[in-house]
Amino acid sequence: MGVDFPNRQDIEDAAARIGAHVRRTPSYEVAPGLWFKLELLQHSGSFKARGAFNRILSAREAGELTDAGVVVASGGNAGLGVAYAAATLGVPAEVFVPVNAPATKVAKLRELGAVVHQHGREYAEAYAASTIRVAETGALFVHAYDQPEIVAGQGTVGLELPDVDTVLVATGGGGLVGGVVAAIGDRITVVAVEPAGAPTLHAALTAGKPVDVVVDSVAGDSLGARRIGTIPFALAVHHGMRSLLVPDEAIVEARRRLWDQYRIVVEHGAATAFAALDAGVYVPAAGERVAVVLCGANTDPATLHAETAHATG
Repeated sequence: MGVDFPNRQDIEDAAARIGAHVRRTPSYEVAPGLWFKLELLQHSGSFKARGAFNRILSAREAGELTDAGVVVASGGNAGLGVAYAAATLGVPAEVFVPVNAPATKVAKLRELGAVVHQHGREYAEAYAASTIRVAETGALFVHAYDQPEIVAGQGTVGLELPDVDTVLVATGGGGLVGGVVAAIGDRITVVAVEPAGAPTLHAALTAGKPVDVVVDSVAGDSLGARRIGTIPFALAVHHGMRSLLVPDEAIVEARRRLWDQYRIVVEHGAATAFAALDAGVYVPAAGERVAVVLCGANTDPATLHAETAHATG
């Protein structure tokens, strides 16, 4: 496809580079043959810290990091990962987020010392503003999901998975699912799960190339990219990955069930992968061992309480 994408060795190199800075998050078998990979316990509340550390440390090794620091555009989680990594490494960070980014994420960004710019109502608009800022300052641009170092860093999640047959991964811009399939796609089936209201990979696979989609989903704050990244798409095609779509009602119900049954609080984006199982969109074969990556917990618990109260009448 003419796109350079990371391979297993790149991901192992990333794991060695970032190992001192990120958590090896636990996996638990919560039912026979069903595992949860608890990446919500990662620094900054999601897997995004992995890619952020790999991108910044790689740039430092290459002499590409300047006093201008780093700039990232984000729906929230990528910004948190970059802000955390930058603060840990003593690097200035500016984060561009949409004006409707969750207040909990914006507050945490500022708590981590990042300069926050709120621009537009979608990730794509915040992204456009961030590129102007990079041109003005010469800062290192950290893409939320479509740089080799980012995808390789996110792929280190795959190196930590238990011995399973299949892993379900929530997908927005595709950095996590692309990294995971690059890491383990030769031995474990990786299935992308997307909100029906933000089907970036699904639409790209149908069109044969990344295309813009309309984003209208309860999980849009973390899975709200307008199109799949070129690197994740190339990896998806290379590995023959498939994408499953789940409606918002299933995402909300899966999030509620994760709390009711397992006492795990996640954001809607993280509940999306579990929704495929919970709603029967993905039905494991007899004896199939399945892992679900619960990728983020940056949410306002009050929204979970409200949804649970509504569900119970």
